[in-house]
Amino acid sequence: MIFSSDNWSGAHPKVAESLVRHADGFAPAYGSSDLDRSVNDTFSRIFEREVTVFFVGTGTAANSLAMAASNRPGGVAFCHTEAHMIVDECGAPEYFTGGARLCPVEGALGKIDPSALSAAIARYPAEFVHHGQPMAVSITQATEIGTVYSLDEIEAVGKVARSNGLPLHMDGARFANALVALGTTPAEMTWKRGVDLVSFGGTKNGCWCAEALVVLDPGKAADIPFLRKRAAQLFSKSRFISAQFEAYFEGDLWLDMARHSNAMAQSLSAVLSSSNRMRLAWKPDANEVFAVMPTALMDDLTGKGARFYPWARPASFEGAIGDDETLCRFVTSFATAENDIEAFRRLLMPI
Repeated sequence: MIFSSDNWSGAHPKVAESLVRHADGFAPAYGSSDLDRSVNDTFSRIFEREVTVFFVGTGTAANSLAMAASNRPGGVAFCHTEAHMIVDECGAPEYFTGGARLCPVEGALGKIDPSALSAAIARYPAEFVHHGQPMAVSITQATEIGTVYSLDEIEAVGKVARSNGLPLHMDGARFANALVALGTTPAEMTWKRGVDLVSFGGTKNGCWCAEALVVLDPGKAADIPFLRKRAAQLFSKSRFISAQFEAYFEGDLWLDMARHSNAMAQSLSAVLSSSNRMRLAWKPDANEVFAVMPTALMDDLTGKGARFYPWARPASFEGAIGDDETLCRFVTSFATAENDIEAFRRLLMPI
């Protein structure tokens, strides 16, 4: 009954097999092998246009490099109040940009409100040097609270970014989960809606350690090789990240794993909502489920082996949480099985 995080899951056997298969022999280093080039071509095919891909070790590195590539003197980047980039990355984006700032923007259920974004950007007029200048907008897809921007919502944020001359970045640590939730394509969810840069995550969805910064216009990627090297994210044996992505994409494994993960979240959501001992905080879109429960029940469930996290109340959450209650997060993954859900159901609703 492990619902702590999709980071807790292992690697899919096909990903592990690919790593073993490519472990033998020699290959050119630093992203210049045939495998590296092949995987870059696969990314271009998936996004339906030529893209440039920079492999990195973590999602934090991808987000930070995206901000560094977008930076301007006195730069200010705009992201949601609860975005991973502003809450959970220990100042890494600010560090790698050499001092840029992140400006939080409000919005319901983890998603930036376009009107609030326009107002936030307006607080940094170009002619007022003391405040600094806008440099980028970042959205998280899927969000930190398990919701997903619709295509129209992405486009609305993209229009605000474009009208202010700002690149739009997508933190896609759970990119595949959002994609299958919408039933759309990478192209439709990104550049066709105004996205310029994507932090593309594979680690949470069955890879061992596979993250990438995808630049959707290669003409805007000139400085990123130097930024990545300076950030100590240029792997000499990058073929081992490529090997993971090779298996990840083959036969649409990545989409199958994300569909399974999301389906398990829906099953878990049904169990939680059918119990009279807790209540769903909001409807889950992807593979994260949030519920409000008595703190005593949380302690009892964890004491009996269930693993999930207490979670901070989102600023936009209007539901009631009593003094004796806790908001908790449950996360499913490609490795979650139906019997995990059933075991938790029996624990929650014993016969």
